[in-house]
Amino acid sequence: MKIILTHEQADFDAMASLLGAHLLDEALIPVLPRKVNRNVRAFLHLYGIDLPFIDLQDLPHSPIESITLVDTQSLISVRGASSHTKVYVIDHHPLREDLPADWNITVSGTGANTTLFIETLRERDVVLSTVQSTLLLLGIYEDTGSLTYSRTTARDLRAASYLLEQGASLQIAADFLNHPLSTDQQAIYDQLRSTAVNYRIHGYMVIVATGDAKRMDEELSSVVHKLRDLLDPDAIFVLIATRGGVQLIARSNSDNIDVAQIAANFGGGGHERAAAGIIKNKPLEEARAELIDIIHRYVQPSITVAEIMSTGPQLVSPETRVEDVANRMQRFGHEGYPVVEDGSVVGLLTRRGVDRAISHQLNNYPASKVMDAGEYSVKPDDSIETLQRLMTDSGWGQIPVVQPDTGEIIGIVTRTDVLKTLTSHRRVPGWQSMVDRLESALPAARLELLKLVARAAHEQGNALYIVGGFVRDLLLDRPSTDFDLVVEGDAIALARSLARVYGGRITSHTRFGTAKWLLRQAAANEGRNYRPADLRALVNSGIVEDLPDSLDLISARTEFYTHPTALSTVERGSIKLDLHRRDFTINTLALRLDGRHYGELHDYWGGLGDLRLGLVRVLHSLSFVDDPTRILRAVRFEQRFGFQIEKRTLELLRDAEGLLERLSGDRIRHELNYILEEQAATGILSRVDELGILKAIHPELVWDEWLHQHLGALLELDLPPAWGSFVDASLPETRLYLSYIMWLIRLPVGFARSVSERLKLPTDMRQMLIQANQLLQELPKLSSLQPSQITDRLDNIVPLAVLAVYLASDQADVQKLLDRYVTKWRLAEPTINGHDLRARAVPPGPVYRQILKTLRDAWLDGKISTAAEENELLTKLLAETAISKENFKVKQ
Repeated sequence: MKIILTHEQADFDAMASLLGAHLLDEALIPVLPRKVNRNVRAFLHLYGIDLPFIDLQDLPHSPIESITLVDTQSLISVRGASSHTKVYVIDHHPLREDLPADWNITVSGTGANTTLFIETLRERDVVLSTVQSTLLLLGIYEDTGSLTYSRTTARDLRAASYLLEQGASLQIAADFLNHPLSTDQQAIYDQLRSTAVNYRIHGYMVIVATGDAKRMDEELSSVVHKLRDLLDPDAIFVLIATRGGVQLIARSNSDNIDVAQIAANFGGGGHERAAAGIIKNKPLEEARAELIDIIHRYVQPSITVAEIMSTGPQLVSPETRVEDVANRMQRFGHEGYPVVEDGSVVGLLTRRGVDRAISHQLNNYPASKVMDAGEYSVKPDDSIETLQRLMTDSGWGQIPVVQPDTGEIIGIVTRTDVLKTLTSHRRVPGWQSMVDRLESALPAARLELLKLVARAAHEQGNALYIVGGFVRDLLLDRPSTDFDLVVEGDAIALARSLARVYGGRITSHTRFGTAKWLLRQAAANEGRNYRPADLRALVNSGIVEDLPDSLDLISARTEFYTHPTALSTVERGSIKLDLHRRDFTINTLALRLDGRHYGELHDYWGGLGDLRLGLVRVLHSLSFVDDPTRILRAVRFEQRFGFQIEKRTLELLRDAEGLLERLSGDRIRHELNYILEEQAATGILSRVDELGILKAIHPELVWDEWLHQHLGALLELDLPPAWGSFVDASLPETRLYLSYIMWLIRLPVGFARSVSERLKLPTDMRQMLIQANQLLQELPKLSSLQPSQITDRLDNIVPLAVLAVYLASDQADVQKLLDRYVTKWRLAEPTINGHDLRARAVPPGPVYRQILKTLRDAWLDGKISTAAEENELLTKLLAETAISKENFKVKQ
C-alpha cells in the first residue's frame, strides 16, 4: 500500500497537494489529516464526495510500502509503516537539515506547493473536474494571497491560469479563501469582532461591525474577509472611521443580498458580493443607524427549506438492525436515515457507518450503536443558508425537517438538494438554452404533442419530465426524436385524461404505473372539437407522419433488487428517486416541461459533469451487482460516445463480471443485440473482449481481428442485384441474424451449439448458424462436385446461411462458386414442365419430380445444351421409366 500524507491543521495548499499527488499516480492513497482548517472543513463537507480522500481509520490493515509527504517535511507515525517504508517528500518550504539520509526529497521554491503538481498535470494533459481544479486553485490562492504575496512566482501564475482553463470556479474559491493579517490589521480586527452585532433578517444572518482606524494606513478589506470567515454570516457590513471619513466595506455570501445596492445609498459601489464606499461628514454612529435601516429594506427573503425538502421521510428507530437498514438503502438508494426515538431526532445513520458495520459482520447491531449521535433538524421556513451552516457544522448530509409547533418530522433535505439549489443558475460554458435545443431537435408535430401533454400534466398539478438518453443526446448535439416521459404523479390517470379529450386507446400496467397512449387512433379520430394546437390540427397540417405510433407515460418510481441478477421490484417515488434507479450518471438528466418550469434541466446525480468529462460512471457501488447487464451497457456507451469508463466504475465492473454467468441467456442476448445494432459495434466488442467479458459469458465466445474486419463490413453491406433478390439485406433483423452467424460460424459445431443455447438464440437463427457452420467446413469438398450436386446441397440451406458463408470465405474460387449458385444455378429450370409430361401420357406422381430434376441436373452439368437434346434425354428417361414399371409388374 502506498499513501500520501500532509501536515495537521491542513490548509488548502496541503489538501490540494494531496489531491495533486494522487492525480499524478492514482495508486497513491491520499489520507486526510486528523485536523484541517475551518474553511477547508467547510469545503470538504460540501464537495468532499467528489474527492478521493480517505480517513486514516479507513485505511486497510496492510503494510505501507511508501509514504509521500506533501507540503511538509514532518512524518507522523502511521500503522503499517516500518523501517522498510520508503519516504518521498515534495515540498516548497526551506529544506530541513535533520531529515533522514534515505528519504527521497524534492523541494522547489514556488509560492504554493500545489504548483509543483499542476505543472506535471499540465504536461500530461490530465482532464480535471470543476471540484478538482477549484481545490487546486484554492491551494495556490491561499498560499500566495491570491497571487499578491511577494513570494509568488511566475510558475504560480501559469498554474492558476491553467486551472481556470480547466474550469476552476473563482466564485467558489472566493467563498473559502483565508488571509493572514498584519499586526495593525489584527488590532482593527479585534475591534470589529468586539462590536459585531448579529441581525436575523428573513432567515439571513447579517452582521454590522464598527471600528476606528484613524491612526492606521493598513488595507482593510483583508480584515473584513478574515472577520467574515470567522463569523460566517450571510452578509457583513463594516464601518471604520478613517482620516478620510467613515469607510464602508460590505461582503455578501448570498445571491439574495446585493451589497452594491446598499452601498450605493452612501455613494459607494461594487458588485453583488463585494462593495465599498466612503461616507463623509457623518459621524460613525449616525452612519451605522442609517445603514441598519437600509439593510432591513434591501435584504430579500431567502429560499426556504420547505422549497427544496422531500416530504414523507423514511426514519429508523434506535433498535433497527444494521442489516435491515442496509437492505433499505439498497432498495431506495438513500445515503442516510435519521434515527428517531419518541418522535425526536437522536442521530443519523449513514451508508458509510452501515457499510463499516457490515464489513465487521455486525449485521445485528442496533442503529443506536452505529449512528452519528445528534439532535440536528431544521424548520420549513429556515433559509438554505441556515441549512448549509448546519450541514457544515454537524457533518450530516441529511437533515430532518420538523414542524415548529408540534415537533413532527415532516420532511428531509439532503446535501444534494442544497448543491442543486446553489448551482441551479450556473451555466456550463458553451451549452445553449435547453429550450432552444429542445425545440430545434424535434419535428413540429412531436414538439406540439409534447406541449399538449405538458399542458395536461400542469392542469392536473403534476410535474412532467423528459428523461434519460434523450436529454443526454440533446446535450451531446446528437438529438433523437424518441423520448420517455416521466410523471411525478399518476401517469395512468394522465394518459386516460388525454384519451378522453383527444381520443385513441390506452393500455396500462398498474404494477409499474405505466401507460401507453396509442396515438394513431387519436390522430385519426373524427367528430371531436379540437383546440388549435392539438392532434387534429397536426393531422390537417399534413405532418401527422411525424407523430409516433404511441406515447409512453411513466409514473416516477424507485426500484430495488432482492438479489443479484434479479429483475427489479418497483415502488412509486419522486423524479429524484426515479433517476437514481438508472444505470449511469449520464442517463440521469431530466428536462422538465410543465408550466413555468418548461426547459428546466434537473441534474441530481452529477450527469452534467460526467458528460463534460466524457465519463461513464455508475450511481452506486452495487449497481453492477444489482444488474450485471449494465456491464455490457457501460462498454456500449463508452465506445459509442468516445468516453471512458470512470476508474472506480471500471473496478466495480471487473469485480462483477462473474455474475454474468448467472444471467439468463435472453437478458444477455438482449444487450448483445443492442451492441450489434450500433455503428461502433466492432469497437464495442473489441473492448468487451479486452475486459474479459466475453469469456465470462461463455468460454468459447471469441473475438479477433478476423471478426473485427468481417463484422465491420456488415455495416456497409452492398450486395450485387442477384444477391439482393436472394436475401433482403436491408431488413434490420437480417443484419442482426447475419452478425450472430458470422460471429459464431468458425466455431466447431459443438461449440456453436453450446454458445447458441447459452444465448438462447431463436430457433430459426440456430438452424441457420448450424447450416452455415457445417457448410463452411464442407467447402473444400464441395468445390470438387458437379454443379448439380452443389445445387442440391445449397438448395437445402437457408439463403442467409449461404450469404454468411459467402462473406466468411476468404477464397476467391469458393466465393465464385457460391456466386454462380445464386446468380445462375439456383435459377436453372428445364424447358419441359409437368404439362409436357402429361401430354406424353406420363401418369402424375413422384416420377414427375424425378424426371424434371434429372433434366435440370443435365442442364447444370452441361450434359445437354439445347431443347432437342433435352427432348432426346426425356424420351430415354420415359423408356427407362416404362422398363422399371414392367419389371415391377413381373415381380408382382
